Amino acid sequence: MSNPNGPVLALVGATGAVGTTMIEILDGRPSVPWSEIRLIASARSAGKVLRVRGEDIVVQALAPEVFDGVDVAMFDVPDEVSAEWAPIAAARGAVAVDNSGAFRMDPEVPLVVPEVNAEKAAERPKGIISNPNCTTLSMMAAMGALHREFGLEALVVASYQAASGAGQGGVDRLYAEMAALAGKEVGVRGGDVAEALAAAGLDPAESPFPAPLAFNVVPWAGSLKDDGWASEEVKVRAESRKILGIPDLKVSATCVRVPVVTTHSLAVHATFSRDVTVEAAHKVLDAQPSIVLRDDPAAGQWPTPADAVGGDPTWVGRVRQAFDFPNTLDLFLCGDNLRKGAALNTYEIAETVAAAL
Repeated sequence: MSNPNGPVLALVGATGAVGTTMIEILDGRPSVPWSEIRLIASARSAGKVLRVRGEDIVVQALAPEVFDGVDVAMFDVPDEVSAEWAPIAAARGAVAVDNSGAFRMDPEVPLVVPEVNAEKAAERPKGIISNPNCTTLSMMAAMGALHREFGLEALVVASYQAASGAGQGGVDRLYAEMAALAGKEVGVRGGDVAEALAAAGLDPAESPFPAPLAFNVVPWAGSLKDDGWASEEVKVRAESRKILGIPDLKVSATCVRVPVVTTHSLAVHATFSRDVTVEAAHKVLDAQPSIVLRDDPAAGQWPTPADAVGGDPTWVGRVRQAFDFPNTLDLFLCGDNLRKGAALNTYEIAETVAAAL
């Protein structure tokens, strides 16, 4: 530890959407007595004053010297910024906890979900720890707990991803589309949603989505990879294998964007090597402090994004034994993609590192 009065924390990307959520989490989780918190952003945001834990802190411009004396540096910035600056922070003595995709599949960088593989946070030859993609994270607390008990062998996943997964631009676009279509009779013939948006002056070329999102679902998230796969789908497969420590885990994912502002949902079909029942799975899931089990279909009780948004836990329900697949459960999960899917897990990694200093 560089400071005898307590560890020093730096937040890079403090003024962005995830950085703002991170500050909310810092205010609400006082367990680590950081002796100093440094807020860091691009030069255009330098000089802004943000209040954290009751203290006004001036945002500093990103530069090598801002990491001097820092114990943990959390990065909530684009891939290219993390790729350049996380190694600089590590070289200056900080443990870099990165929320971008820059290092997730680097074999020398652990990919950590504290509920699942907290021990990996100590294995960081490059001084960097990576935070998983928000889609993968939405199911990891549940899948990790079930894997420990029943031995996971295969996952088939369909995601229902919120607009905020595409950044603030995604949220703004969804609101703009909803406003433009309010009161209109659309969705009754092919192409009428796109026509109405064009008539309202919303250029499809300016949207982060490849099709209208309001009154629609879009079976695409990310960029094009080999053989027609989307990058989000490839990430779910690769990251699940790495986090769970199952290099040959069978995974297939279809990622879909839905007209929800915040909170990703997933329908999961999970096959295990050992006998599993709904009752046994309920017991395992209910014992996890970061999971809310809401599963009573007879009473209309199941998880929805409207329940999970703004909170830390993963919500799980609709747990069923698959009709035609032995040792297989079908379940539905929801997790706030800006909290647990990004800022919260990053901060939980930072807490794990701080506890070991």
